[in-house]
Amino acid sequence: MTELANYRNIGIFAHVDAGKTTTTERILKLTGKIHKTGEVHDGEATTDFMDQEQERGITIQSAATSCVWDNHRLNIIDTPGHVDFTIEVYRSLKVLDGGIGVFCGSGGVEPQSETNWRYANESEVARVILVNKLDRIGADFYRVVKQVEEVLGANPLVMVLPIGIEDEFCGVVDLLTRKAWIWDDSGDPTNYKLEDVPADMKDKVEEWREKLIETAVEQDDDLMEQYLEGNEPSIDELKFCVRKGTIALDFFPTYCGSAFKNKGIQPVLNAVVDFLPNPMEVKPQPEVDLEGNETGEFAIVDPERPLRALAFKIMDDRFGALTFIRIYSGKIEKGTNVLNTYTGKTERIGRIVEMHADSREELSSAQAGDIVAVLGMKNVQTGHTLCDPKQPATLEPMVFPAPVISIAISPKDKAASEKMGVALGKMIQEDPSFHVETDEDSGETILKGMGELHLDIKVDILKRTHGVEVEVGKPQVAYRETITQRVEDSYTHKKQTGGSGQFAKIDYVIEPGSGFEFESKVTGGNVPREFWPAVQKGFANSMERGVLAGFPTLDFRVTLTDGGYHPVDSSAVAYELAARAAYRQTMPKAGPQLMEPIMKVDVFTPEDHVGDVIGDLNRRRGMIRSQEPGATGVRIKAECPLSEMFGYIGDLRTMTSGRGQFSMEFLHYMPCPKNVAEEVIKETLEREAKKK
Repeated sequence: MTELANYRNIGIFAHVDAGKTTTTERILKLTGKIHKTGEVHDGEATTDFMDQEQERGITIQSAATSCVWDNHRLNIIDTPGHVDFTIEVYRSLKVLDGGIGVFCGSGGVEPQSETNWRYANESEVARVILVNKLDRIGADFYRVVKQVEEVLGANPLVMVLPIGIEDEFCGVVDLLTRKAWIWDDSGDPTNYKLEDVPADMKDKVEEWREKLIETAVEQDDDLMEQYLEGNEPSIDELKFCVRKGTIALDFFPTYCGSAFKNKGIQPVLNAVVDFLPNPMEVKPQPEVDLEGNETGEFAIVDPERPLRALAFKIMDDRFGALTFIRIYSGKIEKGTNVLNTYTGKTERIGRIVEMHADSREELSSAQAGDIVAVLGMKNVQTGHTLCDPKQPATLEPMVFPAPVISIAISPKDKAASEKMGVALGKMIQEDPSFHVETDEDSGETILKGMGELHLDIKVDILKRTHGVEVEVGKPQVAYRETITQRVEDSYTHKKQTGGSGQFAKIDYVIEPGSGFEFESKVTGGNVPREFWPAVQKGFANSMERGVLAGFPTLDFRVTLTDGGYHPVDSSAVAYELAARAAYRQTMPKAGPQLMEPIMKVDVFTPEDHVGDVIGDLNRRRGMIRSQEPGATGVRIKAECPLSEMFGYIGDLRTMTSGRGQFSMEFLHYMPCPKNVAEEVIKETLEREAKKK
């Protein structure tokens, strides 16, 4: 068990382009895991090993690697920053014990940082903060610290102060030890000197050090009393307090540096070891039964307890399917059998490997606290629990958002058609936010995802990784339907021609609600109780096709008020058919309305182009929520219908001479304006007619 105390399972997450992957590269270099540092902009970063990542200079899938620092083993997951791939961040955070939140020194707290921070809060992951890119023009450490407080509502505990800024940034002052770490310009992270605090910074260092101590001693009443009496705690006592508060999520130790220039990374690594929790210090995972209800049992991190492991990522590579698992308790060994509680089947552990991006090391066993990959799993998917067959239990599963955009694809020839089915099967396993359906009427394959970039990359992977050439149709928006009025109605289903017939009569009210709700107020047995679930099922199954244009229906409530039955001819099937017909009969009378997905849009633009960008967003039916001037430009927050945002990145780049950036994520559904709704319904019905 002593070994487990030296484990740190951490993730690195931030907004796109804040420097996560570069930070990971520097950590790997410092810990001796790699000898040459690869740069993202050259397409040579270790953890960006997909062709698409190297070309676009972004991280698409989370990569796992491990290294050693100060006799501690760090399992690191580098996650994507782009909003279309938040699913990768979410599922990585789910299995991590701690994280490094990276913020850009000039960009500050950007939109994706907020989403990732929210996910980390939900998963209760302890974090240290790195304000990166302090060598950039417009960088301001103190402004970013203030933004972390105001925008994220978090409590940053400043542990170091920067020496110099922008071109003159050369090191940091450690507030605990009052030592200055000064790096030279050789680019070698190990070329630094420890010096006294620069004279012009002494007052500032004392001011911030006092804030640090006052916040830290709140974690321990005895130390607090001593401090109030004028006795300053020792550095070890302060470290103990900072660790306690970090693990309790009371505050987040905050560091600064420039990963690209190799400055400021060692103190962050020391903070990971000193302040982030080991697997035994994290709240244990609750176990649930097959219905998803908590059993009151927990997966305690201990190699001697029964096996509990969560599969959090499936990746297909040249050796077959790799299943990444986080082991919460117990151990696994090569060749043993484990139970997948989702499928109820046992699976044999083929090979166990420790991943270093896309290379690997073979292991014979792994234990509680480890993050490893297993080869040879057949039916395991993201979120499945692997456990001891003799003592089964399920861990809390993951919940994934529904896709908001779809495109139709068709293979270019027959050979591609066969390969496409196999390739898509593998891709669905790898990414739970990617859905594939076949349109029954047209036979087209529909891909559904979280955004244009998400689907664009899926088509690219089909082409390059799997060698499948496809034709791509126009993107389609996932519209929904709802109702606006209350209607009382009645329906009788009758089929009584010789032999046993079918009879079911229902009186009901349909009205707007939230989600799908069903209630029965029938008294006196006019509709026997055993048939109520059949009525509910009939309405629930009808929701998938709305009456306006066949989009799924949201937010309505059905109350069964009365009805009639026949002692011989009534059956569950008859009541289900009655409910389906009742849905088709009544929905058109209840003021049906088309709903469209509204996206939360965050645009960054240089100041000269703010007017153009706002004018363009207004033309796209956007609602401007706020404008925030920053050091290098303005952030505009808006809400826009997804249907108006296709191809937006191209238009934004044209308007801002290539300097604008934006990100968007699904917010909610809103009623469609009448003219837009009529156009969408007309187009959809024409498309349906063509298929037939």
